[in-house]
Amino acid sequence: MNQTHYPFWPKRLPKLLPVPHVPLHDLLETSARRYPERAAIIYYGAEITYREFWKQALQFAGALCDIGIHPGDRVALYLQNSPHFAVSFFGILRAGAVVVPLNPMLKGSEFTGLLRDSGARTVITTTDLYPVIAKELQNFDKNNVVVGAYHDYLPTQPALPVPVFMTQAAKSVENVTLWKDFLRNAPMPPDMTIQPDDICLLPYTAGSTGIPKGCMHTHQTIMANAIGSIFWAGASPATVNLAALPFFHVTGLIHSFLGTVAAGACFIILTRWDREAALQSIEKFGVTLWPNITTMLIDLLASPDIQQRNLTSLSFVGGGGAPLPPAIGEKLLNLTGLTFAEGYGLTETISQTHWNPPDRPKLGSIGVPVFGVDSRIVDISTLKEVPSGQTGEIISSAPQVFKGYWNKPQETAEAFLELDGRRYFRTGDIAYMDDEGYFFIVDRLKRMINAAGFKVWPSEVEAQLYRHPAVMEACVIGVSDMERVENVKAYIVLNPEFKGKTTAQEIINWAKEQMSAYKYPRIVEFTDALPKSGAGKILWRQLQEAEKNR
Repeated sequence: MNQTHYPFWPKRLPKLLPVPHVPLHDLLETSARRYPERAAIIYYGAEITYREFWKQALQFAGALCDIGIHPGDRVALYLQNSPHFAVSFFGILRAGAVVVPLNPMLKGSEFTGLLRDSGARTVITTTDLYPVIAKELQNFDKNNVVVGAYHDYLPTQPALPVPVFMTQAAKSVENVTLWKDFLRNAPMPPDMTIQPDDICLLPYTAGSTGIPKGCMHTHQTIMANAIGSIFWAGASPATVNLAALPFFHVTGLIHSFLGTVAAGACFIILTRWDREAALQSIEKFGVTLWPNITTMLIDLLASPDIQQRNLTSLSFVGGGGAPLPPAIGEKLLNLTGLTFAEGYGLTETISQTHWNPPDRPKLGSIGVPVFGVDSRIVDISTLKEVPSGQTGEIISSAPQVFKGYWNKPQETAEAFLELDGRRYFRTGDIAYMDDEGYFFIVDRLKRMINAAGFKVWPSEVEAQLYRHPAVMEACVIGVSDMERVENVKAYIVLNPEFKGKTTAQEIINWAKEQMSAYKYPRIVEFTDALPKSGAGKILWRQLQEAEKNR
């Protein structure tokens, strides 16, 4: 195992972390027993205690068993962040079934394709989302379509700004089972034997390198990161977590949701990202922990009155999803005194395999391998390990690595390799490791731009562009060029105060001064917004495809 980073390991933490060998729903049951009156969830001001949380999860489990859901059956969650997601997630696990979290932005064939692939027998959604998939669910029995309403949990006088779509959403729809009716008079779920190594979660990859694939995770693979996240971030029962990351995505699932429950802490659920709601959450409820992704942090720091907002309760700000531009990290540090603790992981590793030590982070780095993770850098062509400082593909062997792709044995076999007698997962991410064992992402293996024979990694160019004061967001892609094979193009969202005052040529000229001749963007296009996934990641592939279609 690579131990280069051990001298810089957090002194308060062990190198290996024993993980409870129990089913995942034990996290909620234990916290409910320990902290029954503690507010587990705050939803726009409404509080749900751990006692009530576990009670509703048991009701949900009992109701699932009552409609014929058996251990191993798949249940799809087509939900935005809400108490419905939290309750049904643990209810499904207690029933011995498998959670299939689906991106609520999926539509039509995207939705039915994953529903069919997973074999889900029941779908949980809300009144605003149900019309989008109603046609696809017309062959489902009404007992197997459960539809909740935001009004089920919203307070009459919210303490935070509530998105308009939530207040205008219908309170009920026809020809389905309503959430409250599903829970009402539900029997207690029967006792059942659920093993830690049973499959319990089937999240789908984002499909950035092809068709989405279901990743088979067990109670144990998830437990490794749910418990690991608590200790790494210094969470405790007193922690207040701003849960703005989407729960259907593994980063939000672990760091906004499951890790918080494991600690017996409180999480403030935002159904949809809104920086004013986030800022008020921090100020009103004393948020201490805020896991996020780069786009959220950029948006929050761009608030016109950010200098006047009270962020003093924050003690840990970190996340991943995309490389953090150093300029953004510096702005956070100057404002709060906190260094952004960037991490790294994938759907296949149920979030983190790397994280920056909170007491010794490096801006621009994804950090070091966490508890029990052995990560190497191998040559893209030979798959032989390369020395520090040399670029290659990240491979990882770790307790949180998935068991394989659902019903895809060939893809599963191709995703792993043997090295020194151990099985390693091939991440497809290009990086290098410095002399202190910190890892630095260069880019996705398939995102490289071939500019006149030179390799250009878009994230590296984007990091430079973020240093320009006019740039709020940037996405770099390759566009075809007769002479250079590909040219570097940047899509840029300008900060409001620079709109109409900055030209594309000015950005190009500035970039030319900052980067190598082959690397700087020769084409800049301003746009009002960049396409993003439900998890907030910038969809570079969508821009790339649009360019090809031109």
